[in-house]
Amino acid sequence: MKPASRSQDAALPPFERVVELYGPALLRYCFAQVGPARAEDCFQDSMLAALRAYSGLRDADSIRPWLFAIAARKAVDMHRARTRTPDSTDQLDGLVATMPPPHDESLQSRITSLPEKQRQAVTLRYFGDLSHKEIAAIMDTSEEAARRNVFEGLNRLRGELAR
Repeated sequence: MKPASRSQDAALPPFERVVELYGPALLRYCFAQVGPARAEDCFQDSMLAALRAYSGLRDADSIRPWLFAIAARKAVDMHRARTRTPDSTDQLDGLVATMPPPHDESLQSRITSLPEKQRQAVTLRYFGDLSHKEIAAIMDTSEEAARRNVFEGLNRLRGELAR
């Protein structure tokens, strides 16, 4: 019989501790993925899904990438739902008159405009502070592809900022 690894023997910390440790980075990641208006919803959906599945987690060392994988799927779900849901046009004229002009120069809008894989890789790397290996696991790709997506996303952002 094969001996269990040390990380599998370690008991999982209470979920409240997981939220304390990883919650701020996960919220930043959600903010970068879905924007400020939907970040809190994405974060809450991610945490609820994590709480439901937490007792089945076997490896205490994999908590962080596991949480970010859940958040990545929730962000994709939110993007898909938004494309299927038409925007309400009620009271549009009054709303447009009171809205400030859009800030096309903001970093957030530039990150949001990246292709999905690049956006996800860049935000996991810099908002989630995850390694390329962890990003690859979350995105279900190779470590080299994750590294390339981060690189191309950053190059695209640098090019847009230079203009």
